[in-house]
Amino acid sequence: MKYMLIIAGEEGGMEDVSPEEMKAVMDRWSAYGQELVDAGAFVVGEALQESATATTVRIGDDDERMVTDGPFAETKEQVGGFYLIECADLDEAIGWAKKVPLRAGGIEVRPVMDFSGSGYEAPSAATAEASS
Repeated sequence: MKYMLIIAGEEGGMEDVSPEEMKAVMDRWSAYGQELVDAGAFVVGEALQESATATTVRIGDDDERMVTDGPFAETKEQVGGFYLIECADLDEAIGWAKKVPLRAGGIEVRPVMDFSGSGYEAPSAATAEASS
């Protein structure tokens, strides 16, 4: 089963770190990513730019789409990145979440919906079949 590890924390705090300190931080993230790959759990993962770069599309009661600058909600913590992982069960996904080298914040572990039983085919699955 696939699980999304949604990584949230306070933004900033890395502006004054030295290149050596930044490398040490990034080495921890690289080691974590490699451990996921080596275990066969890694599907995809990315860091996100700060929330100030976000654009939100809101859907009104009249189905009107309104575009606004900024994140969805004003909160202290923001989503900073994610991993999509393949695990046998929730316990395994939680184990991986506990290993995320986040200094502070939280990691939400959420199962990915599986619509395969309803006949729905994800666009990525159709693309993969067409290219093979």
